[in-house]
Amino acid sequence: MAPGLSSCPEEEARARVPSPGTHTADHAPLAPASFSGGGALGEGGEAGNEDEQEEDGGADDDDDDEEEYDEEEAPTHLPFAPSSESELPDDMSTVDPSFTISLIRKLVPQGPDVDKEFSATQRQTEVRDASSDGGEPTQPDDKDLWDKEGCKLWDLSVIESQAELMVNNLILEVLLANLHVRQSLRAKEICIGIIGNLACHKSLANAITSHDGLIATVMDQLFLDDPGCLTETFRLLSTIFQSNASMSWAEALLPDEILSRIMWIIGNTVHSTLLQKTMEFLSALVDDQDVITILIEPLIKVGLVDCVISLLITELEKSMDGNNLGRSDSLDSILRLIEELSAIDNCSKIMSSNDQLIKALNSIVKLPDKFEVESYYASVVIILANVLSDGEHLAPILSHDLPLLEGLFDILPLVSDDNEPRNAFWCILTRLLEQVQAQETIMDSSKVEQFVSIFLAKFTLIKDDIERHGIQTESDSSVEGVSLKNGLCTSVSFRRKLKYNTDIIMPYMEIYRS
Repeated sequence: MAPGLSSCPEEEARARVPSPGTHTADHAPLAPASFSGGGALGEGGEAGNEDEQEEDGGADDDDDDEEEYDEEEAPTHLPFAPSSESELPDDMSTVDPSFTISLIRKLVPQGPDVDKEFSATQRQTEVRDASSDGGEPTQPDDKDLWDKEGCKLWDLSVIESQAELMVNNLILEVLLANLHVRQSLRAKEICIGIIGNLACHKSLANAITSHDGLIATVMDQLFLDDPGCLTETFRLLSTIFQSNASMSWAEALLPDEILSRIMWIIGNTVHSTLLQKTMEFLSALVDDQDVITILIEPLIKVGLVDCVISLLITELEKSMDGNNLGRSDSLDSILRLIEELSAIDNCSKIMSSNDQLIKALNSIVKLPDKFEVESYYASVVIILANVLSDGEHLAPILSHDLPLLEGLFDILPLVSDDNEPRNAFWCILTRLLEQVQAQETIMDSSKVEQFVSIFLAKFTLIKDDIERHGIQTESDSSVEGVSLKNGLCTSVSFRRKLKYNTDIIMPYMEIYRS
């Protein structure tokens, strides 16, 4: 399946967003909408009104639902005159157009709540459909039946030809009408999920963006209390911001109440899939230069940088087991997002003055077992290099942290094959060793002795890296050359005090000279 596309997931128990008085994040809740329920976003809680009523249906209804579900899973051939019990074939590219059109018509909402404008477009749909029911629209009264038909459309929308057929047969009008009139959270999740799949097809991104009222309706979904709906909304937004139709959506995000709500969701969710989608959404914003240019200041204003740093601290606490850090997709996504933000000047300046972030990066660098979480270190060294460039006060402090220096040397083999983190490593080392050399005369002799011991013990790692990648002929101007010069000069100058054997130091000097 192509990136960004999804199939219809099984329904989860509906959960609610907490009220602002029961938030769990360090920062105050920012959501401007009213909320209900208890616990953090994504925890089990009260269900929506429609879902609560259906839970009272009794054991008989549950048995019937199980039978219907079993039948739904049984693969059959493709019917040309589909009924409500028809199934999707394994090869969805062979689905007859009349089947898809009939599914769209079965989702058309009926009743006084449907606006007149949609009623006009509904009549066009009736004319287009040539299926066996004579053109009369069918509206299933049973919610489960509506959900099943909606899920079939969700699954079919992964196929570009089917997605284009849907848009040409007014699927967007049908979905928007349902989002306006249906109270079922599951129905809303299905509608947003289908739109999210449609947006994954480049040929449809502009049609979706230009559809009257669609952007505003999607923004309204950010104020729902349900993790499933929010997950699909952020998936849709992530997809749109990777298309050429992103600017209209960026402008829709500008109001403070929208951005504040997004920050509140990110800072309070305990739902792992929702968290992952919010990280993908923010990464998509940062990757679009035109979008981030207009959004970065408003995002900083509502606390983006502090929010993601708080997320990092929380995930580290959850993933740490003694001195070991467990693998976590969420932690990986958060680190990558912070890496992207640290390349933005205004964000980097804020990060450089955040003691919590520096402490967190420090703890990751000092981990004894780095191979289990090797993928984290590319982001860690890039973040550290970026904040050191804006935080001039940090290098003198960190240069005295010899366990940090030792941990940095151990990272070099892990990032040696990736140019960007490798360059970041050498930039960090250069800044720290410059400070060590500058303070050599005033540093405690035992401190300098420890530095020289670490530098010489880890020099083989430096030697191996340089032999693999080479070094510029004007070594004094390269980051590798400057680091070698500072480290070796400090070691050589201190050699006499420590009475190191010349044979230990001089071979390394020859490597530097060469």
